[in-house]
Amino acid sequence: MARDDVRTSRPPQPDRVAAPQIPEDVLFSDLDREVRARLRTLSKENAENVGLHLVMAGRLLDTDPELAYEHAQAAVQRAGRVDVVREAAGLAAYRTGRFAEALRELRTVRRLNGSSEHLAVMADCERGLGRPERALALADSPEAAELPADVQIELAMVVSGARLDLSEPEAAVAVLASPAVRTATGPVAARVAQARATALEAAGRPEAAAAELAAFSPDQLAQAAGDVADDEDDIVAFDLEDESGQQSDEVQDDASDVEPEGVLDARADEEPTVSDDKPAELAAAPAADGNGSIDDRAAATERPWEDEA
Repeated sequence: MARDDVRTSRPPQPDRVAAPQIPEDVLFSDLDREVRARLRTLSKENAENVGLHLVMAGRLLDTDPELAYEHAQAAVQRAGRVDVVREAAGLAAYRTGRFAEALRELRTVRRLNGSSEHLAVMADCERGLGRPERALALADSPEAAELPADVQIELAMVVSGARLDLSEPEAAVAVLASPAVRTATGPVAARVAQARATALEAAGRPEAAAAELAAFSPDQLAQAAGDVADDEDDIVAFDLEDESGQQSDEVQDDASDVEPEGVLDARADEEPTVSDDKPAELAAAPAADGNGSIDDRAAATERPWEDEA
């Protein structure tokens, strides 16, 4: 007979939370081919289940971010070692204002595959946690200089907001005056104008702020602010740059951050590891606050994909 004091091979794990339902019209083939490839390390049945939750997380990210978060968590419970799954969890956490959790998940993604594509989101999470200095430190990191032009524009808007958080309105205006930022087009240009207008207002220059917005129609500004609902459902691709050459060592180092397949990451709500003793307190409002923060709808969280099969 087994002794009560014999230690089991694994510590007790939290009970798995019931996964949200998946509509019948959702198909595994809705996923981008590269995302499906990332799930090949799982069993066929588990890969399909995880993939369906990723599809739902992407569909709901704009319209029902809380339910999107639940789908992303269901995927993490079943495939916590897969980078695209942790990415989905991080972006959904960000959209629901869980900034500490989002930061931890996106740091895990960086360790899993070496990608820094979500650096702007990570910096905005630091702002949401009341740490604008750390947002600026991320923006000054070597990885930031290597980001694509569109992501650097997003990061510049975060930096502008961080300068406002530090009561530096003129610096907030200046960071959005660079030629690279001013070459933005389409909805991104409208968002840059809104961020500059906010900074100019804070600097006591209301006329200049109004002039920034004058070039855009009310509809364009509403769309840029995310106030206009899309008629069509968007599917968000949790695709990442292929950094397979860097993965093996990083995944080994990350073993303490992720649980084996099928086990809920028990630390989902822990604060992220920080380099000093300053507490990480969760901000009350989402980071996309109109003060230079990135707009979730047009930033790294919105990447529609189509079935390539």
